[in-house]
Amino acid sequence: MKSTEVDVARRFRLDGHQAVVTGAGRGIGRAIALAFASAGADVACLARTQPDVESLATEIRALGRRALAIPCDVNQVEALQAAVAVVARGFGALSILVNNAGGSGPNDPLKTSPERFLQSLQWNVLPAYTLTCQCVPLMRKSGGGSVINITSAAARYAQRSFSSYGTAKAALTQLTRLLAQDFAPDVRVNAIAPGPVVTASLKPFLTTEVRAAMEQRTPLRRLGEVEDIAAAALYLASPASSWMTGKTLELDGGAESTVWPL
Repeated sequence: MKSTEVDVARRFRLDGHQAVVTGAGRGIGRAIALAFASAGADVACLARTQPDVESLATEIRALGRRALAIPCDVNQVEALQAAVAVVARGFGALSILVNNAGGSGPNDPLKTSPERFLQSLQWNVLPAYTLTCQCVPLMRKSGGGSVINITSAAARYAQRSFSSYGTAKAALTQLTRLLAQDFAPDVRVNAIAPGPVVTASLKPFLTTEVRAAMEQRTPLRRLGEVEDIAAAALYLASPASSWMTGKTLELDGGAESTVWPL
């Protein structure tokens, strides 16, 4: 192998890095945390359910990395402040943040109250904004960092029943672009916009017929797996993407519109 090839491979390593991943207990967040640990990073795992983050932390430690299991409701500003303090004490530094917590279901705009609409905006945007602003000073003190927001293909698709969730994720996508300008050059801010990914929350809707229809409508003829998103997150977190900020990676199997058959 040529030396240049070795150097490129090393740029995907996270040795000496420390990461915070929200929504880490299951699905995409869990896969990202494990990918980071496999690449050499120490990981602070944040989620509301303590058994989930404790189990994940045990797996990370088995990989030879340090792990912090932090039960945390990201909707509470005080809880986020406390979590960042735990990370500062436990790791002494921070270079990666993944804002993965969020979500929402379909909605009928004529049956969605302003309060429910606002709740979706707050859940998908405010924690990412708050935690990023809390982590950037620690990242700068540590020599720089990378923030990764998990948005959604729903942010750009024109589809029915997603006025709440799609608007919230579009706001997160735009927030990514704007914070990238605010925090450059020492902290990069990028996003990933997944299409349908096979997770515990999606599986109840995936009858044999529905899945077949969705795969047929997807150019690459399959749905996403959590490892697909984790691999993209590893790229954005690592030195391999050091000349990238304010951008969104669209991981949707090539779909240019919704693949839902409903």
